[in-house]
Amino acid sequence: MELSRTNLCLSLPLQLMINHCMASLFAVKDIFDVEGYVTGFGNPDWARTHSAATSTAPAVLAVLGGGATCVGKTVMDEMAYSINGENIHYGTPINPCAPDRVPGGSSSGSAVAVGAKLVDFSLGTDTGGSVRVPASYCGILGFRPSHDAVPSAGVIPMAQSFDTVGWFARDPVILSQEDLFQLSIIPNDRLGQVLVKSVEKIYGGHIVKHMVLGDYVRERVPTLSNVLRSLQRYEFKDNHGEWITAVKPELGPGISERAALATLLQDFGILAIPTVPGPPPKLQTDPTTLEIFRAKAFSLLSIAGVSGFCQVSIPLGMYENLPVAVSLLAKQGSDAFLLNVVESLYGTLKEQVEITGK
Repeated sequence: MELSRTNLCLSLPLQLMINHCMASLFAVKDIFDVEGYVTGFGNPDWARTHSAATSTAPAVLAVLGGGATCVGKTVMDEMAYSINGENIHYGTPINPCAPDRVPGGSSSGSAVAVGAKLVDFSLGTDTGGSVRVPASYCGILGFRPSHDAVPSAGVIPMAQSFDTVGWFARDPVILSQEDLFQLSIIPNDRLGQVLVKSVEKIYGGHIVKHMVLGDYVRERVPTLSNVLRSLQRYEFKDNHGEWITAVKPELGPGISERAALATLLQDFGILAIPTVPGPPPKLQTDPTTLEIFRAKAFSLLSIAGVSGFCQVSIPLGMYENLPVAVSLLAKQGSDAFLLNVVESLYGTLKEQVEITGK
């Protein structure tokens, strides 16, 4: 195993991925412990005030045990507290799809490493969107498993009620009145219709059900996004507030409900939504503008966070030279089912993207 701090610019669901990772190269977000290395958490003051890890995170060990080779750790948003991917200390990994746009975070380097074809897959974490957002922005597949489906030991916690180990890949085999599509500024024929036509081609049109999910959420889970963001902030402060007060690190700027949602999907339902509400913002976008975008994004991202659902972000090519993506979600524990559906659909989705783009 070759491990070095590189600036990249450099259970069941985990077992499914391990089955396909023999002889593959992978990278690891700098939030996972690797024996003998300081887990930097995206901040030099954190790295300076913490010792090297004495053991390696089980998720990393499992992948190594499957025959994959780890080539290094990746840059992340400091302390995992952003979905943009910009890091003033170590530099911002370059989005391979749109170099003038943010790569998405907080698992920015892990997504860029896969998108730039530096590795076959990479490990990240997702609390409020930190795998799904960069996957969408970088034009690759991103998988957030069901909450607690993959061991999170040896991973620095951000907010334990939502923290989830996930991963990125380019190949689905390795990855083995408020309609949510209206939150996206991408035209519906580049998101929803590509997916619908693909499903109808493989499974038939009778299984597709159109729903105004905003009405369902308002009726049964009225504060979904606020619940996620409030609890996430509380747990982050509980985990790291004492260290921040003591060290005063240099930080960059900008740094019940589940049952109702589970009822929506039942055992074999799949929910389709945009991954994010639009293309990746430009680098160094004004914080006020970013906050408006984040608020819309969390209307989509909070569904899996609060429910514990598993979710795959699937690239749908480019629209106006920027990457677009759609997400499929299944109820907690249905990871294998969801990954099988994605693998079955992926080829047809690519065909529909090409047809739509003509």
